[in-house]
Amino acid sequence: MSSARSSAWALVVLSVGVAHHVTSAQPAGLRMLVLIGALFGAMKVLVSVESRASDGTLLSPLRWAAFATLWPGMRPALMARLQHRTGAAALLKTGLGYVALGTALFLLAMLTWRLTASAWLSTILLLPALSFLLHFGVFGLLAGLWRMAGADVGPLFRAPWRAESLGEFWSRRWNLAFSEMTSLAVYRPIAARRGRPAALAAAFLFSGVLHEVAISLPVRAGYGQPLLYFAIHGALTQVERARGPFGRAVTLLAVMLPLPLLFHRPFLEGVIWPLLGPSR
Repeated sequence: MSSARSSAWALVVLSVGVAHHVTSAQPAGLRMLVLIGALFGAMKVLVSVESRASDGTLLSPLRWAAFATLWPGMRPALMARLQHRTGAAALLKTGLGYVALGTALFLLAMLTWRLTASAWLSTILLLPALSFLLHFGVFGLLAGLWRMAGADVGPLFRAPWRAESLGEFWSRRWNLAFSEMTSLAVYRPIAARRGRPAALAAAFLFSGVLHEVAISLPVRAGYGQPLLYFAIHGALTQVERARGPFGRAVTLLAVMLPLPLLFHRPFLEGVIWPLLGPSR
């Protein structure tokens, strides 16, 4: 297992390095997509290795290929047994609703840009639009289709605005694919050796590093800011574990107020603002 785990981690590093090299002369948006794609594929291998070690899950080659390319989630065990499931229609309906909402916000963001030429005002609409389109919409539709096929999957984004604590926000409501991946690849192995506080800190720092790859590396600027965002949240989550949940209002403020660290200006200028098109 040790050699398989080491090889999987080496693949993660190698994949990012190769993607960075081959896209060195490409626009930031394309670099971001390639880097995320390379990282995504390598992490699929890593979580498969960890899942095999922890619960014995081993998918067939065809099932693994589908898991790796057609589902953003990171728990191979959910694909191990296909059987009749209910709830697919509701997932598809909700996903379509979020696609419609995201599309409307995207068009409104472009209209705002053309009427006001305010990139910041447009961004307030554009970032939620992209999230509703992809995270809640497309991923929700994929969940519905996989559930229709018999996989025990559900939505990966579960009303994060209802979170009463940062622990709940990051582990049970926002991007469960990312929390699944971090749990399998980082949290569980470290918790078994160093305890939960060390594992939690490592998980948040790991999340910060991956966001550096996805956000800072494509634009070659803003390094350290996404890592700082997740370091802050790691520290706040430790405080919360010691003193109790922050409550919904404080949780949402803690998520939103430091967002300029995560989506820093070089990233907005290189990847997000070009989506708005020419101004008036």
